[in-house]
Amino acid sequence: MTTAHKNWDPRFVEHIIDSMADGVFTMDEQGRISSWNRSMERISGYSAAEAIGQTCALLRCSRCFGQNCPADVRRCRIFEQQRSEAKECQLRHKLGHDVPIIKHASVVRDDEGQILGIVETVTDLTELNRARRRAEEATLRLGELHRLDNIIGKSEPMRAVFGAIEAAAASDVTVIIEGESGTGKELVAGAIHYHSGRKAQPLVTVNCSALSETLLESELFGHVRGAYTGAVRDRAGRFEEAAGGTIFLDEIGDLTPLIQVKLLRVLQEREIERVGESRRRPLDIRVITATHHDLAERVRSGVFRQDLFYRLHVFSIALPALRQRREDIPLLTSHFINRFNEKTGKQIVDVAPAVMRLFLDYDWPGNVRQLEHAVEHAFVLCRGDRIEVDDLPLEIRQTPVSGAGGYREASSTPSRHRAGRPDREHLLHLLAACAWNKAEVARQLGVSRTAIWKYMKKYTIPLKPQ
Repeated sequence: MTTAHKNWDPRFVEHIIDSMADGVFTMDEQGRISSWNRSMERISGYSAAEAIGQTCALLRCSRCFGQNCPADVRRCRIFEQQRSEAKECQLRHKLGHDVPIIKHASVVRDDEGQILGIVETVTDLTELNRARRRAEEATLRLGELHRLDNIIGKSEPMRAVFGAIEAAAASDVTVIIEGESGTGKELVAGAIHYHSGRKAQPLVTVNCSALSETLLESELFGHVRGAYTGAVRDRAGRFEEAAGGTIFLDEIGDLTPLIQVKLLRVLQEREIERVGESRRRPLDIRVITATHHDLAERVRSGVFRQDLFYRLHVFSIALPALRQRREDIPLLTSHFINRFNEKTGKQIVDVAPAVMRLFLDYDWPGNVRQLEHAVEHAFVLCRGDRIEVDDLPLEIRQTPVSGAGGYREASSTPSRHRAGRPDREHLLHLLAACAWNKAEVARQLGVSRTAIWKYMKKYTIPLKPQ
């Protein structure tokens, strides 16, 4: 870099070098250290006073010019080669441990070609390597999360789902997963990806119902600078981010006509164009989609393109609603209890028989996700080693009254713990569980918000947590 200047004060230059995140040090013709910035002190553990006057042998680098560091500027041939390529290696910290770095050395000469010295830069890779390890561990955890045995079920409908997942994972076919909200469509998509030949590559998920048409178009396909107001730089879309791996498009039935046309083109040609750009970019990805809609009905009503429908329905997996596989409810309940025991440190063993009767009778409009949330809710309130009816959310405690067309509330404890008549301890538990949202506490107890204020006043409970 060439910079125009007028007799810069050496202190100014020294301040710039000292403020750099990378380590910088210089050596004279004999290879003795002549300057040592603060980042070198941090990276190596050696102070400037300890380093200056020493040779670079002080650092005991693992590599130099493709070999173990010779620790001699003549033997390393830096003067002949003028500079070394940036390379990853390790230096030995003063405390004895190795520090991963990228190092680069250059010879500095004056206008007459006389050697002034050598400048070396050192980039600490410790944090980068930690980030790499965290990313690798996260990938492993994702693989664990999406194992087939994390999709719980032994019923006949679920055995059919497991067979379909294994068949889909063995090919690169486009898959559509159909089922009600909360049935586990994302888990199935993950299981297909992590059992396929693309498992080492990214799994990118996009919820197609969460964004407006303009934002979704940019999110999926990317854009070039100036494509629209606010597009201040080029941006790759989610399709490009999934290169070599899988893209999972959730809630595909909510796509607008424009995005349907563009997705159809992707499926047909395996190419994309960023918004505002005419260049076509080839894609190597696997496409998995999901919907809770009846897509065939949406085709008949003209909301969804028929040609896209057939492109998506190359291989379909239908997930059963929880009410269609009630025999899996005890297994799922036990699975969630084990998960929340591990998460909370509690030691809840099981649910009361009355709770399981409610679980088996309830229709679960929110499916497996609702069951999971019900168990999590119960963990907040449960004081013993077994979940009781009173620990459940109100909508599950309320059961139809035979022949009366109304509801009665199930309860396994005396009236002091029933909805509408909490004792002080129970009310405090509910307030804590609902982040002191009185309206939510009132909803769970089946009473008015005014009643909650009255109970708090009666029990001398402050309006906000102390």
